[in-house]
Amino acid sequence: MPETQDRGGAGGAPPSLGAPDSPPERRPLSRILLKLSGEALQGSLGFGLDHRTLDSVATQIAEARAAVPELSLAIVVGGGNIFRGAALAREGLNRVTGDHMGMLATVINSLALQDYLERKGLDTRVQSAVPMTAFAEPFIRRRAVRHLEKGRVVIFAAGTGNPFFSTDTAAVLRAVECGAEAVLKATRVDGVYDDDPLKNPEATLYGEIPYMEALKLRLKVLDATALSLAMENRLPTLVFNLNVYGNILKAVRGGKVGTLIYAD
Repeated sequence: MPETQDRGGAGGAPPSLGAPDSPPERRPLSRILLKLSGEALQGSLGFGLDHRTLDSVATQIAEARAAVPELSLAIVVGGGNIFRGAALAREGLNRVTGDHMGMLATVINSLALQDYLERKGLDTRVQSAVPMTAFAEPFIRRRAVRHLEKGRVVIFAAGTGNPFFSTDTAAVLRAVECGAEAVLKATRVDGVYDDDPLKNPEATLYGEIPYMEALKLRLKVLDATALSLAMENRLPTLVFNLNVYGNILKAVRGGKVGTLIYAD
């Protein structure tokens, strides 16, 4: 499953996560879609899953749920720590085959995250866009919403179930389907930059950016399909650093963290 790189940015008026048109303040959220970069889960290993990173992520999520009991939480996990179909397609692998393999990588990550979350006492469900009933429930929107209403954490695996769509697009799609107030994209960088901060140490971090501006500048914080879908549905996206402990709770509470992408 393809997954976008984390970079890009430009300025804009600070909106609210709950209503991106004009309110000046970010506010606490009650239903979110947390998008976790697969690469963020590999920690310092460079590949696969890092126990300490998974435990830290699960702990932060559990703390956010404890601090905000009314929080309704869904999660989409990328698969870039295990397999990138788009990258191998450039080397000659059939793109559809590669994306199918990437979907399986997201299922591996989702099952691992489920185990770590349940160790923290959270009731979870994994729903897969590709039927694999031995491991996960099939994705059914009404069932997913019902799980969220009952306080369960729902992890959406296998992307959209279709090739050529990134896990970022899957995150926005599931957020819209389940009535989330915002997408929180947790990455390896602090937010949206005007250049790739992993390659350019002089890159500038921005606090807010309108979706249209991000599209015009062809920034890679989200792919164009995900950006367009979020903009059309006026769904704000907050991009922040997963490796800074406490950022998930800060984002949920409406604190000043990362970069907010909004519909102007």
